[in-house]
Amino acid sequence: MAQIKFFDTTLRDGEQSPGVNLNQLEKLEIAKQLERLGMDIMEAGFPASSKGDFESVRQIARTIKDTSVTGLARTFKSDIDIAWDALKDAEEPRLHVFLATSPIHMTRKLMKTPEEVIETSVEMVSYAKKKFTHVEWSAEDASRSDLDFLVTIINKVIDAGATVINLPDTVGYTTPEEYGRMFRYVRENVPNIDRVDLSAHCHDDLGMAVANSIAAIENGVTQVEGTINGIGERAGNASLEEIALALKIRNDHYQHGTNLDLKEIKRTSDLVSKLTGMVVPANKAVVGRNAFAHESGIHQDGVLKDVTTYEIITPEMVGVKSNNLVLGKHSGRHAFKDKVEQMGYKLSEEKIMEAFKTFKALTDSKKEVTDDDLFTILTDLQTDSVSISQYKLESFQVQYGSFNLPTATVALTTPDGERVETARTGKGSVEALYNTLEELVQEEVHLTDYQLNSVGKGRDALAEVHVMVTVQDVEMSGRGSAQDVLEASANAFINALNRVLVNQSRTDQMKEVQV
Repeated sequence: MAQIKFFDTTLRDGEQSPGVNLNQLEKLEIAKQLERLGMDIMEAGFPASSKGDFESVRQIARTIKDTSVTGLARTFKSDIDIAWDALKDAEEPRLHVFLATSPIHMTRKLMKTPEEVIETSVEMVSYAKKKFTHVEWSAEDASRSDLDFLVTIINKVIDAGATVINLPDTVGYTTPEEYGRMFRYVRENVPNIDRVDLSAHCHDDLGMAVANSIAAIENGVTQVEGTINGIGERAGNASLEEIALALKIRNDHYQHGTNLDLKEIKRTSDLVSKLTGMVVPANKAVVGRNAFAHESGIHQDGVLKDVTTYEIITPEMVGVKSNNLVLGKHSGRHAFKDKVEQMGYKLSEEKIMEAFKTFKALTDSKKEVTDDDLFTILTDLQTDSVSISQYKLESFQVQYGSFNLPTATVALTTPDGERVETARTGKGSVEALYNTLEELVQEEVHLTDYQLNSVGKGRDALAEVHVMVTVQDVEMSGRGSAQDVLEASANAFINALNRVLVNQSRTDQMKEVQV
């Protein structure tokens, strides 16, 4: 059975989603989970785009061993050199270089002739091949390109050393029939096409990214690209988890396999959702919370008699557990440590103790702690950056009611170690809390987005809040969790402010290095 390589770009194309702002620890945590999922290739970022992205790509390249790590580059020698510096320590470093080939992109954006596009692509692929064993060349906006021009340029970049040819549907414009026909035409007319992997990269502007990717597989591609949960610019990318399950469930039709550990899908989806703040819709295929729920009486009756009447995917197949109650207030440190290891986390003894204390504090108010709760505790611990002094919430109190003006009193420790306290009002309890925090930090903070979700079920479930704020023209996301909704809201606000501090610290360090 032919194996389809899966190329994940959650950390590059996915992070370009509006409002998504991952730090280095969060990117590394996602990268490690993609490795556990069995991803063949992960695009860790665009090293030349920023110092932060360069450092993240380098850290991931040095950490990940079982998945090939790649980075994006434009057709500039400087981009390729920077990418090599970031990726050279990887187990299997590879480069992804791109240039547009559609008439509209060549004339309006690049302002290059077709001959110049060919010359640049060949020159840069040749240059990259001197450093990288694996070089992927992408024809940006391939789905709106002239087919004969594609044949010509693909033939030349393969001769120049490209090992993967990617033909993206960059703006989500094409249809499955058209996209499949493009790959079929290329395979039939490029004489050296058997020397490379042929790859598909689809966007979801018309809701056809997964269908187009499947059409590409049916027409001979050996690699598909996409993201977890389908996140990405505009309407996003093809959802890799949906493609993987389609190949598994309809193996009788597609007759292609993958190297993915499907039981890691739900956990990967949850991690990406948590760290990006992009909530998975309840009706999302494969990973939405309603994917295995049955409301109709007819459906319920059928499932009770035989699950295959209405379930083509079992929850267990993608790592969904029907009962994940695991620990309580009497659970000891040894049982806690065993559970942490079962969940795939590798923590130092110091981190284990810190997580155990948080777990114990939670059991004082929550009878049973679930996998979802532990996932939140451990992920927050793994991705918390404490490299510089930060704001710390000491205490808060909010008074509100049907006939009272909501008033919040908050005490904070500042990055300088000073304890400050004040009170402010607002039209609602969250507004009062945020007005008070804004007064204490003495910064003009604009809240642009606020999302509240529960972790698990029940009235004692953890609350998780995601916010987006703008401070000094810097847009930053933040998240916080707690059993109390207001405490979670305060934690998210402070988390966003601390991220701004970390960002400013890195900028200052870069200025010192330049001086």
